Amino acid sequence: MNDFLNQVFLDNPVRDYLILIGVLLFVSFVKRYVSKGMATILFRLVRHWSPQIEEKDFINLLLRPLEYFLLLVTFMLTIDRFTFPTVLNVHVYNKATLKDITDTLLSLAFSMSIIWIMLRLIDFIALVLEKKAELTEDKTDNQFIIFFRDFFKAIVFIMGAIAFIRILFGPSLVEKIIAGLGIGAAALALAAKESIENLIGSFIIFFDKPFRVGDSVKVDSWQGTVEKIGLRSTRIRTLEKTFVTVPNKKMVDSILDNLSLRTQQRVAMRIEMGSETPVDKLMKVLDDIRSLLKNNSNILPGFTVNLHDFTKDTYVVQVIFNTYIIDGAQYASLRENVNLSIIRLLAANEVKLPTTSTNVTFSNSDM
Repeated sequence: MNDFLNQVFLDNPVRDYLILIGVLLFVSFVKRYVSKGMATILFRLVRHWSPQIEEKDFINLLLRPLEYFLLLVTFMLTIDRFTFPTVLNVHVYNKATLKDITDTLLSLAFSMSIIWIMLRLIDFIALVLEKKAELTEDKTDNQFIIFFRDFFKAIVFIMGAIAFIRILFGPSLVEKIIAGLGIGAAALALAAKESIENLIGSFIIFFDKPFRVGDSVKVDSWQGTVEKIGLRSTRIRTLEKTFVTVPNKKMVDSILDNLSLRTQQRVAMRIEMGSETPVDKLMKVLDDIRSLLKNNSNILPGFTVNLHDFTKDTYVVQVIFNTYIIDGAQYASLRENVNLSIIRLLAANEVKLPTTSTNVTFSNSDM
């Protein structure tokens, strides 16, 4: 038996191969339990940050990355005692041997496992902050968390790319790239000018807060509800239910009207009456409209009802009032009630609209 275990196969005794296989099988069997135990211990250390986070959510985030990391580290520590078979150590590409390639692949796999764990930790921190943000009414905090989660993930990816370049091509290339950044920084900044401006715009949006997720905004010819603020752009759901992507630079530089922040809505009406209307009836209609607006609790004081203009065919009456009603359906209902009441007043006073043109025009603006 000892002779068989000591028998050398590919420059290594059979005993070492059996140990390697046994260790890997054992770790494969217990890796889930060990990883779960490690995640549980780590969760207890960070549980005080956010009591709302359940243990299973944290474990589900880290379980698979920890399993692969544990298995990979075990394999690397065990294989380290092996002698790479001379017969297999052939030149594969240029001066690189098969051993060099396997070492490189192991280094890449180890780096990928570290990056995977870091990304999951970022997700966990974002989850903690999201649970806390749900306790507040401000929806901007939620989008702020998503923004920085993506931002830090991008940094991890960049660091991972640098690590991969160093593993594949050596530290000299990384040094050349860093040195070249000083020379090519101007060209790189010029090429990425729009992207940098949009990134700066996103920071301005989050810190200056001209609008928030859920706000109804109007920018240029687009009007709708803000659904997401990203690193590069803001997504708006328009009134036609289309999904418009607007660069953050444009959201910052353009004149933006945040309709959700308005405190009142203004209504302006022009009512044209026939020129044959007697003056006493015209004055009666004006007084009745004033009484109508005064008795409506949804209309704020300070309204205007006056004879604004006249022509040879018409008297033009101007009605302007403000309302605290912002909701679209309630606002439309108020306008309808006011319109019907004015029509009844005209009929009760036997005042007719001109036959040449019938104009009752409306406009509203924010205050």
